[in-house]
Amino acid sequence: MSDDNLLPDRWGRSTGPGNAAFRALYERWFRVEWEGIEHVPRHGGALLVSNHAGLMPVDGGVIPLGIENETGRPVYSLAHHGFFRFPFVGKMLAATGGVVGHPDNAHRLLTEDKSLVLVFPEGAKGPVKPPRERYKLQRFGRGGFVETALRAGVPIVPIALMGTEDTTPTLATFRIAGQDVPLTLNTLLLGPLLGPLVQFPAKIRARVLPPVHLGEASGQDHYPRSLMMDTAEDIRGQLQTALNRMLHKRESVVAG
Repeated sequence: MSDDNLLPDRWGRSTGPGNAAFRALYERWFRVEWEGIEHVPRHGGALLVSNHAGLMPVDGGVIPLGIENETGRPVYSLAHHGFFRFPFVGKMLAATGGVVGHPDNAHRLLTEDKSLVLVFPEGAKGPVKPPRERYKLQRFGRGGFVETALRAGVPIVPIALMGTEDTTPTLATFRIAGQDVPLTLNTLLLGPLLGPLVQFPAKIRARVLPPVHLGEASGQDHYPRSLMMDTAEDIRGQLQTALNRMLHKRESVVAG
């Protein structure tokens, strides 16, 4: 199905995950390759969980575009509500599958629409981590994404991404007004206006891990906090192990 023929759905999605420019970057600049795509469910809802990186993260575009290319299934990405305060940005995000990251929205997507929903549990910590923590996954919060999957009764599908941290490599981080602000090589070479917009041509590889089936009844009012945190930590460990193995086999940043 052509993206041009898509009509807006109730979430505002109308153009699909990538316009022609991003598709060209995906195929020719980042040369994205997938492993384990058979682990993405072909039917029913599932929560996709991945590592998050880069000053201008490309992972939010790479994963939906790749999965739709490979499986034909659309992916909805949960995004911070702050992005939707800007009319142009919010409309663009919605058109490409972005949805305000609220538990109610996630639940409706997973249960009523039986969709694939993408979340980055590292949140804002992933893109701004210091150089010494490259490809080291940050804490997955308090396991809120696990609770979302439990309530909806859907599996969690971990996806490890290698190469995304090399598209905008961080040289240092600074604490400004209570926020961590990274200095990237892109900004150092190209300046503060152009630098954040330009991505280096790092090879990106995506590895889909086997789905995690939680084995608890859906729709309960309460789930043990220990279950959610332990499951979140286990999934973080699976992703970290996969990333470590991928990095060990990598020939170079450009070749992958």
